[in-house]
Amino acid sequence: MEALIDLILQFGDLNKQQTDLILRKVKTLELKKDEYFSEAGKVPRYVGFVTKGVFRFCYYNNKNEEITNYFIDEGNFVVDYQKFESQVEASEYVQAVTDCEVLVFTKKDWDGISNTIVGFEMIKANVVKKCLTVAMERRSPLVSEDATTRYLSFVDTFPNLVNRIPLSNVASYLGITQQSLSRIRRSIR
Repeated sequence: MEALIDLILQFGDLNKQQTDLILRKVKTLELKKDEYFSEAGKVPRYVGFVTKGVFRFCYYNNKNEEITNYFIDEGNFVVDYQKFESQVEASEYVQAVTDCEVLVFTKKDWDGISNTIVGFEMIKANVVKKCLTVAMERRSPLVSEDATTRYLSFVDTFPNLVNRIPLSNVASYLGITQQSLSRIRRSIR
């Protein structure tokens, strides 16, 4: 919980009473590998801070192929924020790639903190901006790069994830088949 408060304090000053309020509202949620934090067609229930594990944002294209957009790991917020704030159905899945532990806020509690702590809306806006920046930086690389370059970029961008997530997810993220990914990995060893 300390990491959550440390992240929030990067974007504004809060006193002990205010941080205690935040900590009273947060709950711990554990998800097993492959469970969903949020599902397409359902309204997202939580905004969460990842303390353990890796999530992926994914969807199914018109050929019913699974496409991974990006990954979120420890020390970052995980949420389909636009849909969470609007309380409308999500169009993507947020799935645990590993066993995960997340500190979560319900919409009611998240809004309650904003209504109680003066200036928390600005802190939230800055946290969300950081999360969106992280997400954009982690989006799948442009398809104009060859597959080997995309894989090497992935390894460079996510050095801690390479051995933690299934190759099928990495291949989906890179827009290649798992067989191609295996060939690339063999050729660069």
